[in-house]
Amino acid sequence: MSYLAIVDLGSNSARMVVEELHDDGTHTELIREKRDTRIAQNMGEELLLKETPILRTIEALKYFQSKYINFHPKVRAITTAAVRMAKNQTEFLDRVARETGIQFQVLTGDQEAYYDYLGVISTLNVAEGVILDTGGASVELIAVDNRRSKEAVSLSFGAVTLSEQYHLANNIMPNNLASASDYILSQYNTLQWLETQYQKPVILLGGANRSLARMARTRLGETEVSMIHGFEMLVDLVEQIFEEIRQMTRKEREKIAGLETSRADIIVSGLLPLLNLMRKINSPKVIFSESGVREGLIAETLAQQDE
Repeated sequence: MSYLAIVDLGSNSARMVVEELHDDGTHTELIREKRDTRIAQNMGEELLLKETPILRTIEALKYFQSKYINFHPKVRAITTAAVRMAKNQTEFLDRVARETGIQFQVLTGDQEAYYDYLGVISTLNVAEGVILDTGGASVELIAVDNRRSKEAVSLSFGAVTLSEQYHLANNIMPNNLASASDYILSQYNTLQWLETQYQKPVILLGGANRSLARMARTRLGETEVSMIHGFEMLVDLVEQIFEEIRQMTRKEREKIAGLETSRADIIVSGLLPLLNLMRKINSPKVIFSESGVREGLIAETLAQQDE
């Protein structure tokens, strides 16, 4: 028996899990923590991580350490799009290492997509579809056929960056929404393989997509609104919820049951990649997955343990 701590520094939030790894190849989650660090905030066109988000992030990492230190685990720390594209990446990672001792691996877009696929396929019984992981500063798309990854890509836009660039945080103007959608579709149109995914389901990862599931389950009267793994939702309900929230102010969105208050300014931008993907491939439904990069890392670690 051993312990694994995974620290996942995303562009919008930081997450940490502690897993007990058993000799029979199974694992038990002991701790799960999340902090809204929003490291991608105000990076702007200069692509520089700013001091206030950095301070929030380092504080969150120290908190995570206090939760896992007594397990003496193997620590796998990964970070994704915001740090990947930051021009002051080296300075930031060196500072984190000095102040916390945590050494981060910066995942490439391909690696992030691979771990997303591995996490989904190891926990969800789906044979085909397009995996969409919407993060704060990137989206990953993976085509799955017969449970195998056929195509994968990481695109450099996400909930935080779209919200800032197209002014989608508060009162949303139709022209800004249209401009953001045009940009997203222009990126999707470069992916010729999406044409082969016509009418296939979209398998969803990422904070904005989890919020969509909780909002839908609340609306449907489900008692356990946070139990979203494997939950399916038809495209009509996706469109209906999006249409309602895009017309609200940020203050109004903060009061929606199932939506975290901290996501009120990025929920519309966070759902735009999904809306435009579903329309492009005429997808009939979405399937939600709670498993992504972190679960992919766990699956990889367990496989290496067996070797």
